[in-house]
Amino acid sequence: MIVLGRIVGPFGIQGWVKVHPFGDDPLDWRKIREWHIAADPEAGDADWKPLKLRTLKAHGKGLIASFVELPDRNAAEAVDGFYLGAAREAMPAPGVDEYYWGDLVGLAVVNQAGVCLGKVNGLMSTGAHDVLQVQDGDLERLIPFVGAYIKDVDLAAAKLTVEWEADW
Repeated sequence: MIVLGRIVGPFGIQGWVKVHPFGDDPLDWRKIREWHIAADPEAGDADWKPLKLRTLKAHGKGLIASFVELPDRNAAEAVDGFYLGAAREAMPAPGVDEYYWGDLVGLAVVNQAGVCLGKVNGLMSTGAHDVLQVQDGDLERLIPFVGAYIKDVDLAAAKLTVEWEADW
């Protein structure tokens, strides 16, 4: 399951929810036929419950969405904080040098000298650009996901090469 975003509260009285998107071009997600919802983003596929999207709109810095299964404000309040996702095969193919966050999580991060810096534990959006959260034991490195630092992403080899020193 690819996690698309998180419900951050109800919107209005007709079951709409506010959604914080995790990724670029979230309005393209209107093409996704079947959405899923779960309380835990790491839930197994069986724990994600299907949803049918009625409408998805931009609203401020986020989105608002209406789902068939959320008919009123009480239903929307009950899923506050839940995660929204879609099956990998339902997602549009990423473009050249574009990646889904879920595809990057778990990749080994190696600098150009061959030193392993850890594994991608997550990503965060700072507004200007996304940032890799690289975990190496108790040490966390935050590496901007921009061309100046990201030299190669090899999904097949589960490796990401960066211009980053181990003592930075």
